[in-house]
Amino acid sequence: NVFSDPVLRDGLLNAFLIAVCTTTVAVVIALPLAMLSARTTFAGKPLLSTLILAPLILPPFVGAIGMRQLLGREGAVNALLLDLHAVSEPIDFLHKGGFALIVLLEAIALFPILYLNLVAAIANLDPSMEEAATNLGAGRWTRFFRVTLPLIRPGLFAGGTIVFVWSFTELGTPLMLEFTKTTPVQIFNGIKEMEASRQPYALTAVMLGATILSYTVGRLVLGGKGHAMLAKASAGAGLVRLTGTRARLAAAAFALVALVAMLPHTGVVGTALAANGRWYQSILPESLTGDHFVQALTHPLAAGSVRNSIIFAGIATVIDVVVGLFVARLLVRGTVRGRGVLDALVMLPLAVPGLVFAFGLVAASLRWPFNAGGPLHFVGDILGPTPNPVPFLILAYAVRRLPYVVRSAAAGLEQTSVALEEAGYNLGASRWRV
Repeated sequence: NVFSDPVLRDGLLNAFLIAVCTTTVAVVIALPLAMLSARTTFAGKPLLSTLILAPLILPPFVGAIGMRQLLGREGAVNALLLDLHAVSEPIDFLHKGGFALIVLLEAIALFPILYLNLVAAIANLDPSMEEAATNLGAGRWTRFFRVTLPLIRPGLFAGGTIVFVWSFTELGTPLMLEFTKTTPVQIFNGIKEMEASRQPYALTAVMLGATILSYTVGRLVLGGKGHAMLAKASAGAGLVRLTGTRARLAAAAFALVALVAMLPHTGVVGTALAANGRWYQSILPESLTGDHFVQALTHPLAAGSVRNSIIFAGIATVIDVVVGLFVARLLVRGTVRGRGVLDALVMLPLAVPGLVFAFGLVAASLRWPFNAGGPLHFVGDILGPTPNPVPFLILAYAVRRLPYVVRSAAAGLEQTSVALEEAGYNLGASRWRV
């Protein structure tokens, strides 16, 4: 039924196209900035390098909420265009933008993941590789495509995979922009029918299969065995200091991306500070108030909620670092069979929309081994008379974010020669010390 229904087929195609376009735009933004960040220094770089990471603070759908305030028919951008007499009537950016606006918002929100992986990969390059290419007469572009790009491929694959799968399964941004012709939104709309219909389950299964297929193809194209380096960046000649016009151009590139990246946050913060009904058909809020923050922070549940968020996230992070490093080492250095299956399984949590993942955990908690007669009934209870969902929350956070650690750690291991570890063993170091 999923494949015979033209609406569902179009939704799957749209989700795939959103993922491809988002990943492409993210690479176009992140790769030049990563090269500049890892290779050069210029005035204002520390501040600008921090500002472009602003999207990491908010998930994409929250940014979409902020952009609604800026790009709506009665929003700040239309107010500015009307004041400048650039248009005669408001432009419906949100509904006319559709596909393109979703790609832009998701690329802005997700490019820092790719940027951080690329900066680490470029910083780990052995400079003698590029120096050897220069000595052999290779020009700048030849060096980049024949030497630099193959060496940083693990970092590109690590970040690109996460951006692709996240954007392929992203629910919030299309939902906020009322773009319903995509699979995650169709799954969300079908949740209310889950008791009477199996179609939402089938749609989720198809999305899982499509994600595995896309990941496998990407791994064959970009995720081949990395080129390990002995020296890495330890032999580097240091950062190149840019001055004059070159420094201004580099700073302008970072500033432009930072400005665009912070627009959604501007919309969110402006809405939080604006008095009720006082940011309407105006460029800036006509009246500011701190009452919304006072109400939020003095609410009896506020302090406990913030504390719980930090504790749960902290525990999940420790779990991910320990498990993620172990899995990454097994994938890169291990020789056991089935590593490809393990690699795909680790990436699967990204393929399930968060809401569906939550429903799955609720269903699992009601069955063996977590039900009343099961051996793990003491772990937690989500829907019981005295619910304790904390273990399931921590498990959900850890499982959903495990791919980040595995991909980044695997990329680093692929760039590191095993000869360094063998030297440690030869000198008598234990496995744990190595």
